[in-house]
Amino acid sequence: MNKILVPIDFSESAEQALEVAAKIARQQNASITLLHMLGLSEAVLTKDDSQEYQEAKYYMMMAKKRFNQFLDKPYLKGIEVREIVQNYKIFSELNNVALEQHIDLIVMGSHGTSGFNKFFVGSNTEKVVRTSEIPVLVVKSKIPDFKLKKILFACDFKDETISAFKSVKDFAELFSAELELIYINTAYQSFNSTDEIEERISKFLFKAGEAYQAVTIYNDYTVEDGLMNAGKKNNFDVLAIPTHGRKPISHFLLGSRSIGEDVANHANLPVLTIKI
Repeated sequence: MNKILVPIDFSESAEQALEVAAKIARQQNASITLLHMLGLSEAVLTKDDSQEYQEAKYYMMMAKKRFNQFLDKPYLKGIEVREIVQNYKIFSELNNVALEQHIDLIVMGSHGTSGFNKFFVGSNTEKVVRTSEIPVLVVKSKIPDFKLKKILFACDFKDETISAFKSVKDFAELFSAELELIYINTAYQSFNSTDEIEERISKFLFKAGEAYQAVTIYNDYTVEDGLMNAGKKNNFDVLAIPTHGRKPISHFLLGSRSIGEDVANHANLPVLTIKI
């Protein structure tokens, strides 16, 4: 891993993501690219050239000043950090920046406090997750002792998630992290017998070119409860989930059903999304 991108709006949430990115960068000997989106209004951009230049220059200077204050952090010492300030207003444009800059990982904070679906749907975070071709690590809270040693990968073990599984496996190997696979089985949302689940998992791993390995089948009342309880019980550092630009994250856990709105509210576990 060589380059990490962190979208910055100078908020507490962005600083939490930056601190996590710094820990990853230090471990991987990677650099950090910070992107601040000015988001100037059309009213500014429709002024004559001289006015537009002066106003844009003012906002750029203000952003530079805020960067100087924001980056005065001891955890950034010794890490190569570069800044990009653009007048982007659409969060999907981060994908273009990430590709142009050859970014390997996007780390971003989330302001989401309204539950799992609103954590990803109808928010800037969700827009990045759905459009990014680069893995996105979403950080929900301050994690001063962040490490990447245990990753929990949750999916429905259908063929369309094989590519995401391979990506997460490579990601885990990069950090020499333990990767555990989990299937959440519920009586109310998407019940399958143990034999049915094990057969699906066996076929999944065979098609993925992997030897059979143990997969945790966790029974709970809801998928949200299952993920939270399993994550707490085994002290995982990251929850990894496959996602798709046209489908919500819940699709890969429960088919077309909704996953509910509890996980992001109650869990501080960072979420790594891998687009398939």
